[in-house]
Amino acid sequence: MRSLLLLAALCSPMALAQSLIEVQSHTLLRLPATTDVLRVERLHVAEHGTLLLPTGLTELYVAELRLGRDARIAIAPGEQALRLEVVSGEIAAGAQISVRGAPGSFLQPASPGRTLSMRLVGVAAEALLVDARGGMGAPGYSGLDGADGKPAGCAWGQASRGHDGLSGGDGQAGARGGQVRLEVPQDFPLERLQVLLDGGAGGAAGHGGGAGAGGASKGCWLYSTAHARDGRPGQAGQPGIAGAAGNLDVVRF
Repeated sequence: MRSLLLLAALCSPMALAQSLIEVQSHTLLRLPATTDVLRVERLHVAEHGTLLLPTGLTELYVAELRLGRDARIAIAPGEQALRLEVVSGEIAAGAQISVRGAPGSFLQPASPGRTLSMRLVGVAAEALLVDARGGMGAPGYSGLDGADGKPAGCAWGQASRGHDGLSGGDGQAGARGGQVRLEVPQDFPLERLQVLLDGGAGGAAGHGGGAGAGGASKGCWLYSTAHARDGRPGQAGQPGIAGAAGNLDVVRF
């Protein structure tokens, strides 16, 4: 019953502005994509819990934030910038806020880490990791194997050479790291905050196709024609280049 009430609250934009969002220990909660601006009075993620926020979210305001040990808030990759403001809260060691880019695929390139502007007002943090790394590039296509050569007769004709394997494709480039702006009070201990801004690794090179076997006579008793040469294996592609690192801008107030 409690879960149904929580789901009903999350599906209402008016309720989102006043509700408690709570993620139990070792569980995952995915918020529905109902609004681009979310205002929450209390947001609690217990230890090892994960809250997934939709890609369309552009602004998240939290009056009270509680992140347990190894708790995680993950925002789906997206092109729009995200503004996160926390008025008060407590963050345990191992907690993480992730705005990582998505890895590439054969259908689309990797996406960069999201642009994040985060303002922490009265927040006590043991440690916090902000992960804004770019997505990894897609691997290159594997080359096709060469076709086998045609055999000849036992005493006549000439077997054909095996075909060469095709070269593998190049890996795609990794995406750049995110752009992070951090606004904190003058006395906030920045040494307790780690921000990852690395660009995504380049995609692996595609493997070259195998060589086709040369044609050879089969089932001959007394005579057989010469075995034709095998083809050459295809060359591997080139690995993709890594994405550029993102930027961190720290503003104290």
